[in-house]
Amino acid sequence: MKLAAFIVVFFMLFSFQAVMAQDPADRPESQGEYRVGVGDILEISVLQPEPIMNLSPVASDGTITFPYIGSVSVKGMLLGDVQNDIQARLADGYMKYPVVSVTLKESRSRKFFVYGEVMRPGTFPLEDNTTVLKAISIAGGMTKFGSASRVKILRPYKDKPGYESIKVNMGAAMKGSADSDVVIQPEDIVVVTEGLF
Repeated sequence: MKLAAFIVVFFMLFSFQAVMAQDPADRPESQGEYRVGVGDILEISVLQPEPIMNLSPVASDGTITFPYIGSVSVKGMLLGDVQNDIQARLADGYMKYPVVSVTLKESRSRKFFVYGEVMRPGTFPLEDNTTVLKAISIAGGMTKFGSASRVKILRPYKDKPGYESIKVNMGAAMKGSADSDVVIQPEDIVVVTEGLF
């Protein structure tokens, strides 16, 4: 039984090291830089001394619940900081030399909005490198009334209320211009306006 547990831990550690060896740009959601938000789902694994795997959704108060240690506040923290915090709490009287891995299973806090003349206006989960062209495609594309020359992004100011308005040259973007196809940021609102007749 101990041999089987050792083999499981060995392969979990091997898999974890393989993920960490990847180029950070290839990791889902650039996990090293990702800050946890409400609604996200974290996969938390204790690799030793006893294997535990737990899917932990982040509650509306910014906390998760984990065996032995109960409620842990994680909102706004980097994944590495969450990992260190849980590891330290487990080591504080619950486990001897715990090894913990925390990864982002599903991002639900990062989102963008598409409104106006698109087939399916609404809120969508934001993946890395989502551009305006892709965002409109995710929303089902433009309606027959939508104008490619009247697309803009409303981007929330970080230090004050209101939005910065960014005009998008969709004609150039659809011709393959990377500079014109703006990358969406969390909480951006893509607005497609009706064409003028």
